[in-house]
Amino acid sequence: MENDKFIVKSKKVYGETSVVSARLPLAVIKKLDQVSTRTGRTRNELILMCIEYALDRLEIEE
Repeated sequence: MENDKFIVKSKKVYGETSVVSARLPLAVIKKLDQVSTRTGRTRNELILMCIEYALDRLEIEE
């Protein structure tokens, strides 16, 4: 795996949003909450940043 770092940048302004529900393992939620506490970001902001990070680097193999 590459050594890409997940960098927390200043907030983006988004247009319209929608609510999405997801079930996550408690261990993942705990890690998100730890990062949230350290960075001052909300859990929701971090989840969105993680998803954007993954989508920007996504490769689909057929």
